[in-house]
Amino acid sequence: MRQHRLGRILEEKLVMIIRVKNPDDIDAIVECFDLAGVRVLEITSNTPKYCDAIRRLKKAYPHLLIGAGTVTNASLAHEAIEAGAEFLVTPNTSEEIVSVAHQHEVPVLMGAFSPTEIVTAVEAGADIVKLFPAGSLGTEYLESLAKGPLNDVIFMPVGGVSDDNFKSWFDAGGKGVGIGGSLAQPVRSEEQKQALVQRLKAVVEQLHTKERY
Repeated sequence: MRQHRLGRILEEKLVMIIRVKNPDDIDAIVECFDLAGVRVLEITSNTPKYCDAIRRLKKAYPHLLIGAGTVTNASLAHEAIEAGAEFLVTPNTSEEIVSVAHQHEVPVLMGAFSPTEIVTAVEAGADIVKLFPAGSLGTEYLESLAKGPLNDVIFMPVGGVSDDNFKSWFDAGGKGVGIGGSLAQPVRSEEQKQALVQRLKAVVEQLHTKERY
């Protein structure tokens, strides 16, 4: 099951990140994701009632792969998995989180910043290394690692990745990207909904029509 979920994440190449202050905004955002063809998303643990959202969305959108983000410790890992999270995303490097997740066949996208943290994440069993915050490091930093001494690591840059620059992160060696920000903001009108769907569609279509990605 873990390998199947991991395979889906790598096939889709995109994890959309929802972090909002009002949980009532989540459903409209996910509707836009679904209409645009997004198939993998995370709800961050610092979004109020994130566990309720995961349970609800899994019933409403059984074809989507829904995970939990900002999972910083084993307690949150247990909580998210109990709610039905199908993968976990962390901002930090933690062997304990991997242990909890893998016991339940849940893949982990583990945050790492430095070469030491990256190797620690890999040795801990992380399924994907989430390079974070990627925007602060830049594409040259990723390329120096992914096409150099750590060319066997599956990197997914997150933080500072947008619909304007995501392609450069793949060119630098990323196998996927995590995007939030303006592509996961609350939708207040039909006009905003259509605009967001079109922006998301453009990303999804480019990811799936360019063989090099």
